Amino acid sequence: MSVISIGLVVLVTAIHVYIVWLEMFAWESRGPKVFRNFPRDLFTPTKALAANQGLYNGFLAAGLIWSLLIADPAWQTNIALFFLVCVAVAGIYGAVTASRKILYVQALPAIIGIVSLLL
Repeated sequence: MSVISIGLVVLVTAIHVYIVWLEMFAWESRGPKVFRNFPRDLFTPTKALAANQGLYNGFLAAGLIWSLLIADPAWQTNIALFFLVCVAVAGIYGAVTASRKILYVQALPAIIGIVSLLL
């Protein structure tokens, strides 16, 4: 992978590590500041649901980290592409069903990473 592609994979990974922290550990404290349109009284009852989402985002981050540790260039690229596509699909779905902001925060960096890997 090129330095640019590696940087984009690291960026997407960092975004997902933040999402893991937010959804699993800071849902009730930081969540209301991030998700202002979500009713404040629903953060406590949805804590387990948010933690579950955070766990899935953790798997995406773990896969991206794994891709950076693979020595074989072809496999490294293929694994990074797989996880970036997963992130992009999740981001597009989230943008359609939850908030358009997710398209820019989650999907767009992954899509740029995909393009970088394919060029």
